[in-house]
Amino acid sequence: MTGELVQGADCTIDDDVTVGYGEFAEPTRLGRNATIRSGSIVYGDVTIGDDFSTGHDVLVREETRIGDDVLVGTKTVIDGQTTIGSHVSLQTNVYVPTQTTIGDNVFVGPGAVLTNDEYPVRSDAALEGPTIRDGASVGANATLLPGVAVGENAFVAAGAVVTSDVPPNTLAVGSPAETQPLPAPLEGPNQIA
Repeated sequence: MTGELVQGADCTIDDDVTVGYGEFAEPTRLGRNATIRSGSIVYGDVTIGDDFSTGHDVLVREETRIGDDVLVGTKTVIDGQTTIGSHVSLQTNVYVPTQTTIGDNVFVGPGAVLTNDEYPVRSDAALEGPTIRDGASVGANATLLPGVAVGENAFVAAGAVVTSDVPPNTLAVGSPAETQPLPAPLEGPNQIA
């Protein structure tokens, strides 16, 4: 471990984890009952609530705020300047860019990619990540383009490419994704909490 760490009780941090990476004015703050597994790096100026858990080789960069009861899967990258709510499950190999907001009770499936640069290396536009609202689910290998919003309790199907906002309580499917009513089995809130 390096850098300053303020942590709650009953945390388990593997030996080859780096917490507080870099030089920041604010320490890394970690709530109670956290488990951070081997190979993971958590930068300084990160605040994480209670019951946080990672897989192996996770990266959480600076200016990230994470709520309670959050799972960050193996090899997931949270590139900083991001807000993540409580009762969130980010599965293996998820990419979360800067300037992203994820609400409460959200599921993001393995290999999902969120993006924040509308014209990479072609223009100097401001970065704007997606917003995933409370209760939404994003399926495996889905791609969310910069600035899109996924509405409350919406469901993005596996492999969908979301190029525009997904209204609340709808299903987004295809490439580019089109929305349709939620099928009956997908109605209702996520069961993460």
